[in-house]
Amino acid sequence: EGDDTVSIKNVSADVAVIGGGPAGLAAALAAKDAGADQVLVIERDFELGGILQQCVHDGFGILKFKERLPGPAYMERYINAVSQRDIKVLVDSMVLELTSDRTLYVASPTEGLIEVHAKAVVLAMGCRERTRCQIWLPGTRPAGIYTAGIVQRYINMEGILPGRKAVILGSGDVGLIMARRLTLVGAEVEGVYEVMPQPGGLTRNIVQCLEDYNIPLHLSHTITNIHGEKRLTGVTVAKVDANRRPLPETERFISCDTLVLSVGLIPENELSHDAGVELHPVTGGPAVDESMATSLPGVFAAGNVVAVFDLVDYVSDIGETAGRAAARFAFGKRNDGPVIQVKPGANVNFVLPQAVHPLYLTKPVTFYLRVKESKESVKVFIKSGGTLIKQVPQVVVRPPEMVSFALTPAEIAKAKNCDLVVSVE
Repeated sequence: EGDDTVSIKNVSADVAVIGGGPAGLAAALAAKDAGADQVLVIERDFELGGILQQCVHDGFGILKFKERLPGPAYMERYINAVSQRDIKVLVDSMVLELTSDRTLYVASPTEGLIEVHAKAVVLAMGCRERTRCQIWLPGTRPAGIYTAGIVQRYINMEGILPGRKAVILGSGDVGLIMARRLTLVGAEVEGVYEVMPQPGGLTRNIVQCLEDYNIPLHLSHTITNIHGEKRLTGVTVAKVDANRRPLPETERFISCDTLVLSVGLIPENELSHDAGVELHPVTGGPAVDESMATSLPGVFAAGNVVAVFDLVDYVSDIGETAGRAAARFAFGKRNDGPVIQVKPGANVNFVLPQAVHPLYLTKPVTFYLRVKESKESVKVFIKSGGTLIKQVPQVVVRPPEMVSFALTPAEIAKAKNCDLVVSVE
């Protein structure tokens, strides 16, 4: 009988980064700059760049580089920087498992099965799209139903036009951008239908992708049926009431051959969950402190794996924070001692980081939050034990758009080991 033993290659790393997108590459570069000698990036796609490689529209890098860059150009800067540094990269490689002692098992078609022993790990796997199954769309199961990200890849990277007449369900940013992109490549977009009474994407995308191209946006609408056998022939849409229940008397049929779903994003955290990382009940990503450290010692998280961000500039900034902290942990330095919890207050859905270690702060900490309801002329209030620490005016706040603010070490010290409560009123 033959030998069934699997040969496993052993690799050591000071910092192993899972994911080669904007968060992962920013983390790898920051870890290297912080003194980590052996930095390893593991990417499951056949090239670095993450989702931005298929985002050919501009608008990236406004905060980071003070330029309006398309996605590939933004990532090119990071890819070039990584190639000029002694950072090892594994592409077309899948992390199968992350253990609590920071051992990674990686499958690669060229390298075989690899066992990576890392002193610190940065989770930067990004997020994934919700599918038809997760929103319980009724009807048949024909060809012609895609998520917005798949349509984006087909058109921008594969040169494939998925259909001639499209309906878009959901007004997330990728769906809005694909409404414009489909129009530009010659398809007809009948309309965008959103179950909520307000759009789910950025205001600039509502204007630039829909209004500028006369594509109608139907709020408080959903799809109640899908028609077609082998290929999609149409959908039935209807208005919904205040409880998002369809109103049968408002149903109408729309003939189309393509349905594009833009119904939300979910942090990619199967690896995190299986390794024992504590996940936040609202964001779906790891609960983190000011260094982006998770509940698992030596494991850090960055970017959309933590929470779904609206701007890639924020993703890269958080990647740098995680990379620097991972390098410090690899050198044996960690944040211990008193912890101040950061909790959402009035009209705040979530805030991150969710904890800070006041004894280790040497520079301001940037916080990010999403509100529950849109409001104008409000302020972000940061309080502790009834004491106002800081207030930050905001012209307008909307659920799809991140709000950021910073607290100095001195301001955080005013909490005196009580919770920080963040509200928008």
